[in-house]
Amino acid sequence: MARSRSRRLGLWLIGGVVAVGILIVGGTWLYIHVIEGPAPAPLSLKSAASSASASTPAAGASSSGAASSGTASSGTVAGTWRVASGSVVGYRVNEVLAGQSNVAVGRTSAISGTMTVRGATVSAASFTVQMATIKSDQSQRDAQFNGRIMDTATYPTGTLTLTSPIALGSLPADGVIRTYHAAGELMLRGRTKPVTFSLQAERTSAGIEVSGSIPVLFANWGIGNPSFGSFVTTQDHGELEFLIKLAR
Repeated sequence: MARSRSRRLGLWLIGGVVAVGILIVGGTWLYIHVIEGPAPAPLSLKSAASSASASTPAAGASSSGAASSGTASSGTVAGTWRVASGSVVGYRVNEVLAGQSNVAVGRTSAISGTMTVRGATVSAASFTVQMATIKSDQSQRDAQFNGRIMDTATYPTGTLTLTSPIALGSLPADGVIRTYHAAGELMLRGRTKPVTFSLQAERTSAGIEVSGSIPVLFANWGIGNPSFGSFVTTQDHGELEFLIKLAR
């Protein structure tokens, strides 16, 4: 009799564990896919889908080919350009939350910096982000980001500085997107590393808009893996994405 009761108790315990597991996985799926919804789309130039674009073959080279769409060019772009309202910088990291795939996204508009254009060449550019202002849709994730991951109290800023000039070539008309390749230094968590990346640029009636992303291997910058126990696991890399609006 006692053995039968023990067996039934064991079955109840196993069933309870299975039920809890189903509730956790099912609840996580419901939250990610129904309540929270999809992650924000990657930052990009809004007119990218409808504007013509041309690519540059390497850092410092001008874009190949002349664009055929857009309005007439509105004069020289030489001078100093500053970060304007509407600029956004953030991170994008793939994660697995209780067995469910998710994309973690955090962003901020607390960006400062300038870009200098001499003739038809970007000769210098540097941008600074206040790291503690980067926010996602989860306060727990933000606490981990500001604490053990990025230690924003010790390392409050991140910077990106251009290290090679970018030749713009023949200036495109307003509304036409060009793709360029850039080289720079990215400073995160107090550590500076060289980076190369592609970016898209567009002249608008209000100024210049630049968008792109930079792959970040966490270990290269001394960033702790964002994984949190066995409940949240992430890849060992992510992306720094940006949409910078510039005005004179």
